[in-house]
Amino acid sequence: MLGKIKWGIHPDTHKSPTEGKAIESNELPRKVILPVRQHIGAPGEPMVKKGDMVKKGQLIAAGSAPVSSNVHATISGKVVDVSDKPHPGLGKCLAITIESDGLDEWEEGLPTERDWGKLESSEIIEIIKNAGIVGLGGATFPTYVKLNPPKNSPIDTLIINAAECEPFLTADHRIMLEYTERIVTGILIIKKVLAVDKVIVGIEDNKMDAVKALTTALAGQAVQVVAVPTRYPHGSEKMLIKTILNREVPSGKLPMSIGVVVQNVGTAVAVCDAVRNGIPLIERVVTVSGSAIKEPKNLNLRIGTTFADAVEQCGGYKFPPEKLIMGGPFMGVTQYTADVPIIKGANGILAFGKEEINDGPESPCIRCGQCVEACPCGLNPSMLSILGERSLVDEALNEYHLLDCMECGCCTYLCPSKRKIVHYIRYTKKLSAQKGGN
Repeated sequence: MLGKIKWGIHPDTHKSPTEGKAIESNELPRKVILPVRQHIGAPGEPMVKKGDMVKKGQLIAAGSAPVSSNVHATISGKVVDVSDKPHPGLGKCLAITIESDGLDEWEEGLPTERDWGKLESSEIIEIIKNAGIVGLGGATFPTYVKLNPPKNSPIDTLIINAAECEPFLTADHRIMLEYTERIVTGILIIKKVLAVDKVIVGIEDNKMDAVKALTTALAGQAVQVVAVPTRYPHGSEKMLIKTILNREVPSGKLPMSIGVVVQNVGTAVAVCDAVRNGIPLIERVVTVSGSAIKEPKNLNLRIGTTFADAVEQCGGYKFPPEKLIMGGPFMGVTQYTADVPIIKGANGILAFGKEEINDGPESPCIRCGQCVEACPCGLNPSMLSILGERSLVDEALNEYHLLDCMECGCCTYLCPSKRKIVHYIRYTKKLSAQKGGN
């Protein structure tokens, strides 16, 4: 029995432009820009230099730190630059630019075929690590780290996060309908690594065709598929855990501290491709949508493809967009240029007109309490915004639990005073980091 939800919001989903559209295979990009940091953790170290010829699937940046991730060439061609480039999440980052040779040739030995059922868990984790797989829901936490929890954190449940709660985004929905067999294999591989008996797939109930598809495909596999109420931000792993298991992740802790590992449904596909077929993470499905896009689509894109090239595959813009976003409208990151690349965590490209942007003048907080009622973390967003406005970091940290905020944006969406609450919270977190508080 799923628990009653007392948090969050139910905005218009705006999924109709793409939810019925099949995933389109990507056109071979003329060039790709591959940042050495596309993940939580330390950046990868470049393994190639300008002028080198590379093949698709070749390791070009090695993640050698305890928490890091490998980066692979996503096309074959010539390395034409290794320098700082615009990054959709970091502003700028060292990146390796490859110009296509038009051949799209694989690195020698790729792809390959493996009988994953005969592999030891340690071997599977090493394959996943080498393949550069990270969480594809947007968090980009290296998957091999999640699948190797500390011995003092025994795992009893695996949850596959297929909620896809952000408006406009339908990439995971289409994956569930079109890549079903790969999802099933990926789930079973992850289940084997974690050695758990309890596996649950959580899908919002506005995707009942996906619920049916995965229920049928997983029949007989001791994996439960549940339809959770459509409610933002159900895509947050902590919220999905609360709804499905009625467990709460303690402040400052990870889900593994309460015996749970959560993996995105797209990550399951990447695990299947790597472990069964030897294919590193070189492409992902991205929703390109919004009022400024001529023909919204779900595209299977090579990582490193620029936003500009992706939009071009959708017929270009209807009009110059007022705002270009990587990800969803709530937790996505606004871009200052379309020359940024698709990275591993980019599940959406959204382009909006001026009438859709909530950039009106702010008014003082009227203490209506709507943000408090909706906050999935049980915080007081209005006070956090006021403290942030005044740069009162210690009060925000110690009295109002600043670092527990997941920046979901429910508060900003509901605020009748049009206060940019999440902006103030991010600003306060930055001040806290500069002071050594995070």
